[in-house]
Amino acid sequence: MSDITKEQVFEFFDKLTLLELSEFVKEFEERYDVSAAAPVMAMGAMPAAAAAEPEEEQTEFTVMLLDAGEKRINVIKEVRAITQLGLKEAKAVVEEVPSPVKEGVSKEEAEEIKKQLEGAGAKVEIK
Repeated sequence: MSDITKEQVFEFFDKLTLLELSEFVKEFEERYDVSAAAPVMAMGAMPAAAAAEPEEEQTEFTVMLLDAGEKRINVIKEVRAITQLGLKEAKAVVEEVPSPVKEGVSKEEAEEIKKQLEGAGAKVEIK
């Protein structure tokens, strides 16, 4: 470069509006027969190719208790029945929400547990 520094060039661009900058880029591309979009498109294509690979299907799920609702005693009873925990441990699971009720279960079992807990008045999520 001549007497103009890179910093001065950047300062010049900082003062341009987006419209003016867009027009400059367009003229620059035409004048030097280049495309500012080509490298971006190449980078954009790479994640798309990676996304085409099939994802592994989840086989193990965790049933999370989010809220015991108004019928805490019923939810504690359900947690005890599902987990075989003692009263004290089941009560701790219900009181310390969000908390896992059962981990590493099949989707069908997780759905059944969710149905039982929601029937007792709890809010449940399967992860």
